[in-house]
Amino acid sequence: MRLVRFSVRRPAALATALLAVVLGATVLAGCGTGKDAVRQGDTWEFVSPGGQTVINYEPSQRKPVAPLSGPELVTDKQVAVSDFDGDVVVVNVWGSWCGPCRGEADLLQRTYEQTRDQGVAFLGINLRDNRGAARDFVADRGITYPSIYDFSGARLAALTTPTSVVPTTVILDRQHRPAVVYLRAVEAVELKEAVNRVAAEK
Repeated sequence: MRLVRFSVRRPAALATALLAVVLGATVLAGCGTGKDAVRQGDTWEFVSPGGQTVINYEPSQRKPVAPLSGPELVTDKQVAVSDFDGDVVVVNVWGSWCGPCRGEADLLQRTYEQTRDQGVAFLGINLRDNRGAARDFVADRGITYPSIYDFSGARLAALTTPTSVVPTTVILDRQHRPAVVYLRAVEAVELKEAVNRVAAEK
């Protein structure tokens, strides 16, 4: 499956924050984090250590994300992660132009419907998209959870996790700290299992 990579201009502070978070991560398959996770400079690109595309953060390693809010794609009303106080929040970075995003849209909606009674919320971040096309995508796919419209990617920076591929999915725990990061399209079983695991944490 082809991932769409892009470079975004970031201040040095963000690159430093990204590096600190990634170096504290526990990568699947027992791979060490290494020091190659972030390439710094005028542009940055996440390089997954050992080729891994899934990162798990142990509770002791997690740090809350910065305030994340923006105009909702369809209604234009402000929506924020803080609106889901005490909930696990699954943040999905997507674009209607992205083939893997189209492929995973239905399973994201289905997982949302299956887990919301456990105090799980979903929030999309629509990136670098024509707003009309993105709204049509939401309507056509029957997506009922909100998405922040973030053409420039400025709001995406609040996650302070690797987000340089589209799609990216980040599961935030009930304190809104990154628990799992997927740097690829997710599969239904793995996403539901991870969401259930994070939702069950005390």
